[in-house]
Amino acid sequence: MTSRRRVVLIAGPTASGKSALALVLAQQQDGTIINADAMQIYDTLRVVTARPSEDETSLADHRLYGTVPASVRFSTGQWLSAVRAEMESIDPSRPLIFVGGTGLYFDSLLNGFADIPEVPAEVTLQVQQEIQDLDGAQRLALLRQEDAVTAERLKVADPQRLTRALAVKRATGRTLSSFQDSPQAGLLDGFDIDRMVLDPDRAVLRTRIALRFEQMFSGGAVDEVRALRALDIDPALPVMKAIGVREIGDWLDGVQGRDEAITLATIATHQYAKRQRTWFRNRFADWPRRGIAGA
Repeated sequence: MTSRRRVVLIAGPTASGKSALALVLAQQQDGTIINADAMQIYDTLRVVTARPSEDETSLADHRLYGTVPASVRFSTGQWLSAVRAEMESIDPSRPLIFVGGTGLYFDSLLNGFADIPEVPAEVTLQVQQEIQDLDGAQRLALLRQEDAVTAERLKVADPQRLTRALAVKRATGRTLSSFQDSPQAGLLDGFDIDRMVLDPDRAVLRTRIALRFEQMFSGGAVDEVRALRALDIDPALPVMKAIGVREIGDWLDGVQGRDEAITLATIATHQYAKRQRTWFRNRFADWPRRGIAGA
């Protein structure tokens, strides 16, 4: 009887030690690490997005890190297609270790992802311009007119998700919810899956976040932001919203001092980690929890 292929899923908030744990497991099991973080997929920002260093990637096989140009808007569907291709190219005897903080990536791995046609950039831009002066209630009211189901699911008028829903409806004539509710299948059916969420103590995580951004600022993050700005790409692209890009950019422009840039980026990271923890708590409640890797 052939044994089932082993897969390890390591999710958790930023700075919780996911990459370090993945590297240890990959070395122990001769596994391949596959990125499940929506920001670490992009090039240009290795330090800012806390991608594994070159020394770390030399110690184990890493896939889908820094493989997408910053000028591209890379969707969850595209990530899932890239993962499928990587899985087909890796020796099936080797364990696959998915690691990252993007909950939707893990959800799509397990449950599939709606096959939504690509939305023209001009449609997305038109929607962004239409909602930019609306408050949260007005945005939700607009979405209810075109996709009441998605509006109810959102509850909070997150601009990015709301823009996506409206743009899909206008570009395809179908609601986002109708695509999402279509039958789907994940990529891991029949696999031997080990799931875990790193869920460190809040005080420990706050300390690690503060220390990490201080190290980033002096460890190459500033040069990366300069290089990103030199590309002169659309500020609405996902990579431009990476935490640290705006804060370091404001420092480079003389809008704020170094310490203030670090403080603001640290606060933004805390807020992001809180959102991640909430997402994992709600969607992955049955996944085993563990503290900081190596702590």
